[in-house]
Amino acid sequence: MDLLAQITVSHYLAVGAVLFVTGVVCMATKRNVIGVLMGVELVLNGANINFVAFGSKYLREETIGLDGQLIALFVIVLAAAEAAVALAIALNFYNNHATIDVDRADELKG
Repeated sequence: MDLLAQITVSHYLAVGAVLFVTGVVCMATKRNVIGVLMGVELVLNGANINFVAFGSKYLREETIGLDGQLIALFVIVLAAAEAAVALAIALNFYNNHATIDVDRADELKG
C-alpha cells in the first residue's frame, strides 16, 4: 500500500516520455509500414498516459476532472481510425508492389 502512495505524476510522466521517445525512434528507424505504425501507436499511448495522469484524482489533488480520461479516449478512437486507414493503404501498396518498404513508396508523391 505504501508503494502506491509513493507513485506520483512524475513517474507517469517518465513512463510516458519513455514510450514517446521509443515510438519516435521506432518511426525513424523502421523501414516497413507495420513498424512505423507501431511507432505511431507508442507515441499516442505515451501521450495518453500523460493525459490520464493529469486527470487522475488519485495522483493530483487539483484535477481537471475527467478531461484527461476523455481526451485519452478520443485519442484511442482516432488511433483506431488512423490504424485502419494506414493498414488499408499498406495492403493496397503491398498488392501493387509486393513490399511494404516505405522507401519504395516514393511514387505516392503528388
